[in-house]
Amino acid sequence: MRRPRVEWMTRADDIILEFLLNEGNRPINASPAVVQANVDYQISHVRNRLRELHSAGLVEYYDENRGIYRITEKGRAYLAGELDADDLED
Repeated sequence: MRRPRVEWMTRADDIILEFLLNEGNRPINASPAVVQANVDYQISHVRNRLRELHSAGLVEYYDENRGIYRITEKGRAYLAGELDADDLED
């Protein structure tokens, strides 16, 4: 199934979510700096996208005090193409 696309999402969102999912292994808990070190985007963009993904429920804080994120079940469902675009609208 295809992943839904909504206006607020960018190509970086898929890349960030796929990194956090860590396909085939245990999902990763990561700070924006760790994500940035593993994807081809500037740290400011990664931080902005993580905030948007958090607002949409696709990622959550693993440790809010340290700014560490992890993918949610909704984020996994998005990557699997199991959500409708309506599920991603703010």
